Amino acid sequence: MPRIPKRIRLLLLVAILLVGGFLSTSIASYVVSRDALRDGLIGSALPLTGDNIYSEIQKDMLRPVFISSQMAHDTFVRDWLLAGEQDPTQLTRFLQEVKHKNGTYSSFLVSAKTLRYYYGGGILKSVAPDDQRDAWFFRVANMPQEFETNVDPDLANRDKMTIFINYKIFDYAGQFIGVTGVGITLDSMRHLLQNYEARFQRRVYFVDQAGQVMLTGDTQQTRASILQQAGISQVAAKILNHQTEPIAVTYSLNDQLILLNTRFIPELGWYLIVEQNETADLRPVQRMFQFNLLISALVTLLVLCIAMYSINRSQRYLETLARTDGLTRLLNRRAFEVVLTQKLSELSRRPRPVSGILVDIDYFKQVNDQFGHTTGDAVLQQVAQLLRASARAGDTVARWGGEEFVILLDDCPKAQALELAERLRLKVAHFDFALPDSFRVTVSLGVVELQPGETEIEFFQRADQLLYAAKSSGRNCVMADV
Repeated sequence: MPRIPKRIRLLLLVAILLVGGFLSTSIASYVVSRDALRDGLIGSALPLTGDNIYSEIQKDMLRPVFISSQMAHDTFVRDWLLAGEQDPTQLTRFLQEVKHKNGTYSSFLVSAKTLRYYYGGGILKSVAPDDQRDAWFFRVANMPQEFETNVDPDLANRDKMTIFINYKIFDYAGQFIGVTGVGITLDSMRHLLQNYEARFQRRVYFVDQAGQVMLTGDTQQTRASILQQAGISQVAAKILNHQTEPIAVTYSLNDQLILLNTRFIPELGWYLIVEQNETADLRPVQRMFQFNLLISALVTLLVLCIAMYSINRSQRYLETLARTDGLTRLLNRRAFEVVLTQKLSELSRRPRPVSGILVDIDYFKQVNDQFGHTTGDAVLQQVAQLLRASARAGDTVARWGGEEFVILLDDCPKAQALELAERLRLKVAHFDFALPDSFRVTVSLGVVELQPGETEIEFFQRADQLLYAAKSSGRNCVMADV
């Protein structure tokens, strides 16, 4: 398995640290925001909404209960019943007055003695135990509570679905003598709930003591018992507890968390339920979480790109330093040896003449001794520039060491290399190095052509021998093997 380069491993480490940091920060922020939102909904928003709606209900929905209570305790009503119901017009005027003054949909009274059903238009009918539509009266007569809230069709108004408040009437001795009350249409009550839902941005509905959904703001919403509905059935027992103090519960539905605040309203006999879908409220937080992840990804990508650019740049710089002579900016000896090795490998696939020129500055020690190392460095740099300018584009020029240079000539026979070497010698000899006239800079050169099967060491040994021969022959000359 190939080893991963160090710079790639470094980038992977940086990426892991960045991704880990951004992820942990974003997730922690999301969790804190989610928990704060949930705590706010459960501890403040939902109870406050429930209290506000309860206040609205007391004003809008409990008013009919109070009206029915006043009707049941009115001395005129009780005296009229106890007097034998002699003049029905008196009662019908009373019922009409209640209806018009309070804006209710209907008003009624049923006598326990005569079983007559009175309303604002007179006597509607006589209730009978065997009539299913009259079952409500006999149920109310036998129930222990003083009143009930019931949804039934209104016989006096073309069977319009109406919420009736059925209030029991007792004589002064506490004996049951009838039922009275008012009715408000289901549509008007539904409009109230729709208004609540629009204002408070919560789902609001009522269930009776058996768990049956009695009234909602949405005509399409299910009216099934909460004991049978998915999700809420898990907490139905906690809801149906007859507690007038609000309680908070939660349940899951379709992988969504529903927060619920409920209380029992004795005046209605119903439970007020205010629901909030936490998942919906969390969407802005989730969008922010996703946005943070996107920003984190972009920042991570940008940092990785910058890191990659910096590492590559540093790597190139280090590689340049590793293969470049710091003074002359030519290749150093190690880099030249790598180039030569590659060239020898290429020759095995495509044979061609390759020559080399070994160059040495004559009496360079005297330059340093007489004029100082700064001047000597300047001479080395100027000679390097002359060599680079004279060589061909495909040739390799390097500093071999000290005052020695080497040129590798690809696809160049020895005769052509000799010509180049002679031009170099003349250029250096006639170049103005800004030294006193008593000192002239020259070079000695050894030229060799690579022989078949020759090694690098053998190649440079021959070049070095030729360079030594040039120096022994009086310097400022070119020597080549025969």
